[in-house]
Amino acid sequence: MKSKLLKTITLSSALLVILAGCGDGKTETKDTSKKEAKTEKSSTDADSGASAQAYTNPKDLKEDYDIIIVGAGGAGMSAAIQAKEDGKNPVILEKMPVAGGNTLKSSSGMNASETKFQKEQGIEDSNDKFYEETLKGGHETNDKELLRYYVDHSASAIDWLDSMGIRLNNLTITGGMSEKRTHRPEDGSAVGEYLVHGLLKNVHDRKIPIFVNADVTDIKEKDGKVDGVTVEMKETKEEKEVKGKAVVVTTGGYGANAKMIEAEKPELKSYVTTNQEGSTGDGIKMIEKLGGQTVDMDQIQIHPTVQQDTGILIGEAVRGEGGILVSKDGTRFVNELDTRDKVSAAINKLDDKSAYLVFDSGVRKRVKAIDFYDKKGFVKKGDSVKDLAKEIGVKDTDLEKTVTDWNKAVADKKDTLFNRTTGMDQPLDKGPYYAIKIAPGIHYTMGGVKINDKTEVLTKDGKAIPGLYAAGEVTGGLHGENRIGGNSVGDIIVFGRQAGEQSAKYIK
Repeated sequence: MKSKLLKTITLSSALLVILAGCGDGKTETKDTSKKEAKTEKSSTDADSGASAQAYTNPKDLKEDYDIIIVGAGGAGMSAAIQAKEDGKNPVILEKMPVAGGNTLKSSSGMNASETKFQKEQGIEDSNDKFYEETLKGGHETNDKELLRYYVDHSASAIDWLDSMGIRLNNLTITGGMSEKRTHRPEDGSAVGEYLVHGLLKNVHDRKIPIFVNADVTDIKEKDGKVDGVTVEMKETKEEKEVKGKAVVVTTGGYGANAKMIEAEKPELKSYVTTNQEGSTGDGIKMIEKLGGQTVDMDQIQIHPTVQQDTGILIGEAVRGEGGILVSKDGTRFVNELDTRDKVSAAINKLDDKSAYLVFDSGVRKRVKAIDFYDKKGFVKKGDSVKDLAKEIGVKDTDLEKTVTDWNKAVADKKDTLFNRTTGMDQPLDKGPYYAIKIAPGIHYTMGGVKINDKTEVLTKDGKAIPGLYAAGEVTGGLHGENRIGGNSVGDIIVFGRQAGEQSAKYIK
């Protein structure tokens, strides 16, 4: 399955394949008679994707804004909303035909500690515990300043989203964590599309102009200060110079750039990728031209559970809600909720470097994203464990013993085989039973431009570039050598807000 060349999920005719229960998306850029776009009603079909969203007419692009935000993913929209709340006039420029970026593909949820939703559900957690577990998961290589800021502001980010009608009160757990701190939409569905729709609605409600098919190719600087960008408007085929008192770069990582991946880590050149095709490292390159520093560029995360024909990630919530991994022999081989690097390594040690994710109807009910996987044809079904074994071609007695042993471990609250301690709240005892074949794939680039906890972009000598801010996957350092599932969504919201606030302060 790794014999394929690195591939991306493509956007064709504005068709966006949405990961993990979000559906395949079809979104058009629509000219409107009004300057500011209004949100249209979202389709409830599984293929709704980013939904029908109206964006600002490209003819309405002005020559000057307070703050130019490059990239319309979660970090960019958070920055724009915060900057607007702080009284500034931001604009969002997005090179793709739809807003959302990799945020649309986010699956499991948003990690945060000491939140009101944890307290309501009797979950005792602390920022210090979150900090230490993330540091351990990153092999003690995380930027401690960024990590401390993140965990200490994670709960207020959940509150901020909630205040805008984006409620993440369904809690689960991800690999490397000891507490349920992964916040999901109330119905347990994938976080990505829900979050993007909510942020877009708030962007539109605040009359923040958002332009798509607007490819920023250069960041301008004058007298040592960033003062604007060059943007190619694809629909009008015009190149324009747009002035701004500050620029916030939120263009994402480089997980869909085969050349950059191979340059940094040649051994990954044959892996599939879960990234949307716009994740090509543009922001990193533009910032490097200005003298910005990069960190951890060779740290590229492999996610253990990726459907290989499509590059679609099977969300960690399936394991967090009780799913197990079995080899072609029908036996477990790893603590399924260990950190992503360790689970991926365990799969790669198997003879065919792939495994089956096995779960029951109880897990399926708790993880709505599985309905999407089923519609895509990934899910194999058996009325009993024996039937499922025949369906996926493993020895039925071995798989039956594995599930029986697992259920005993759940009942005893003790996994003697691999010391798993989380995602053991429910046994796998509710038929029908299901399985999805998976293997590792490129998921996330931990490296990027170096920032401080004010999201100021730093030069190689550690000085802030005046007027230049960055947030999200375009930055490096926060996650160290291994990102914990659920921390990327927390990253984009916490530091997206911070970039909006700090850039607004800068231009006062």
